[in-house]
This record gives sequence, C-alpha cells and structure tokens, in this order.
Amino acid sequence: MSDAEVQATIKPVEVVNVAGSSSIVLVCEHASKHFPVTLNKLGLAPDALESHAAWDPGAMGVARRLSEVLDAALVAGTVSRLVYDCNRPPEAADAILTKSEVFDVPGNIGLSETEQRARVEAFYVPFKTTLADRIACTQAPVVVTVHSFTPVYHGKTRSVEIGILHDRDSRLADAMLDIASDNTGLTVRRNDPYGPADGVTHTLKQHALPGGYLNVMLEVRNDLIKTAAEQRHMADMIGLWLVNACLNCEAEGVIRWSA
Repeated sequence: MSDAEVQATIKPVEVVNVAGSSSIVLVCEHASKHFPVTLNKLGLAPDALESHAAWDPGAMGVARRLSEVLDAALVAGTVSRLVYDCNRPPEAADAILTKSEVFDVPGNIGLSETEQRARVEAFYVPFKTTLADRIACTQAPVVVTVHSFTPVYHGKTRSVEIGILHDRDSRLADAMLDIASDNTGLTVRRNDPYGPADGVTHTLKQHALPGGYLNVMLEVRNDLIKTAAEQRHMADMIGLWLVNACLNCEAEGVIRWSA
C-alpha cells in the first residue's frame, strides 16, 4: 500500500485503551499534526506544519501515560487542528482557521459552505460521536481533556506552567487546584492561559455539563513536556492530583492508579 493509500485510510479518531475500566475518560483533541494527503498540507510552510499551530506538542504523550496509569480510555483526534479543531463546534469562527497566530492557512481560505460541511462530517462528527459513545458506556464518567500550550504567544512570554481549566462546573478543577497548591513548585493557575471566554471549553460543555459529570481541562506548557521522560513525569504528577481530586469530590465510579 502506498503512503497516499495509508493516509487515506487513517480514521479521524482513535480510541486508546478501549478496555480501560476507569471512570475517567481522557480526551486529546489536538493530538496529531497529520494532514490527509488530499488536502496537500493546506499549503502550509514546513515551520507551520511542525508548530503549535498545527497540534499540541507533547499532549498525546501525556495523555497516553495517563491512560496507562489510570487504566482509562483515551479518545484522540488523528488530524491536525488546522484541518478541523475538534474542540470547537461547527458554527465557531475558529473551527477551521484561516490564520493561526503568525501562520496563514492557505488551504482554509475561501472554503465554500459545502467544503466546510464536508470537513465537519469527515472529522468533527466521528470524533463527537465516538466520544459520546465512550462516555455513555462509562460508569459515573469523569471527562478530562489534555492540551499543551506554547510558552511564547504573539511575542508574549507566559509564566503559567500548568493551567487547570473549567467552565461553569468547577468542582474537579477546585479540588485539583487545592492539591496542586500544596504539592508542586510549578506555577499552576485557574483558567490560564485560556478560559471559557476563549471558547476552549467546548468539549466540556458538549459532553460533560449536560450530564452533570465531573470534568476538567488540563493545559501544560509544551516546553515542560518535550521528551518522553518529561511527558511521563508530568502525567504521573497530574494523574495523582486527578485521582485524589476525584476522591475528594466523592466520585462514585472506578478510579485506579497503577503507576
């Protein structure tokens, strides 16, 4: 099979640890920098293809380790967020970006409504459906999304190292922030570097809030998780915060730690 044929068969969503028994359902919307061959890399320059604009560097490594130590299923996107951002609803202006920070995205400029709908059907709908199905078959689900962010954005240095984000349900975030404040020398902040006003909590709003499920969004500065060892260390630390926070919230489901 040719490289083009292999790329054409890649599914738009991956489920890691399908047999995971934890109540925690992990999500990594921006796990991949892959571009379907038919989109010709959206006309992007090589530096853009490798940049944080295309994906969340290190996030999937952290999420995979969390899946391992928590015995939790992980639902992950398999294409670049510049193809379609699965953490945005179809009506959002930034679901299909024409510019991301300093990078123009030529292949997204001037898309017709039909072309935009095709992206939604090809990438967002399978992701949304797969995640919804996984949550529906999980006992007392706890929805946890895993992201990374760049240390410098639009020329501004970010001092926050770990962001613990939430929408209108702050129960799990509150518990994690209480634990994190006592257990790390890192700079951990609430709804930083992003918050609900930035539109980043779509997955939580779509899949957790309607059912009243515990939920949180994790943002880790990507210079802290460049290597596999750093990703493992970060996941082990955050995983313990998460387990203890769930217990403090009196989560009724099955929460395990096997590191």
